[in-house]
Amino acid sequence: MKEIFDHVSLACSQTVTKMYSTSFSTATRMLAPSIRKDIHNIYGFVRFADEIVDSFHDYDKQTLFSRFEDDLEFALTDKISLNPILNSFQKTFHDYQIEKHLVDSFMCSMRLDLSKSKYLTEEEYKNYIYGSADVVGLMCLTVFVQGDREKYDELKESAMSLGSAFQKVNFLRDLKADHEELSRTYFPNTNLNELDEVSKQQIIADIEADFAKGLSGICKLPVEAKFGVYTAYRYYRKLLSKLKSTPSLEIKNARIRVPNYVKASLLARSYVKYRLNLI
Repeated sequence: MKEIFDHVSLACSQTVTKMYSTSFSTATRMLAPSIRKDIHNIYGFVRFADEIVDSFHDYDKQTLFSRFEDDLEFALTDKISLNPILNSFQKTFHDYQIEKHLVDSFMCSMRLDLSKSKYLTEEEYKNYIYGSADVVGLMCLTVFVQGDREKYDELKESAMSLGSAFQKVNFLRDLKADHEELSRTYFPNTNLNELDEVSKQQIIADIEADFAKGLSGICKLPVEAKFGVYTAYRYYRKLLSKLKSTPSLEIKNARIRVPNYVKASLLARSYVKYRLNLI
């Protein structure tokens, strides 16, 4: 029965979310059950595409990515895929009528990671972030507003800013791995071999501006989504705070993390603010 396969597919996306990101998995648990599974479906799709270009070093990434891309197109057209991750994603895609250009832009940025290692201009940098992060925020926003186009248009810019902020924090956190293991440099006009405090603080100021725009949108989200998104926001803000206080040399040589006990404290405080209607 197709229903059983769909159930298995949904479970696979949930498992991917849990296994690949404990922080995001925790944040999604704060979403209403009515939309939680669809965010799992989106995350599973974008995570698998990202894993192909970032992790599968012992395999032909170009071939794997092209096959994944073809399977995605078939899934969206046929409304079924034997790849359970794509099968669950296509259901969310069709249920919420996610705009196809968002998916195309995401895949375009992922494909760039197969061949492009440096982003030398602001335009290249912004275009990559739009495809790799902003559109993911817009796909999630489509689910959050559940078809309310007026609400979507109102929150679109803030959702993109929040997506940009999350991605830029990831870039700064993963500076060592991206530069040394993948030979990638995302920040333009920045010599990562000589990253100093001035350059680091300029990057952080840019991220903080994105967070400010993102927070204004979180406050206007439907109740089903607000607590979960705010929880993710608090996690990433805390990570940015740690990066801000960490010397640039240490950022280049280690991956900065937020301890689990701090995450638990952030979750508790976020819940109090949510319950007191302070978000």
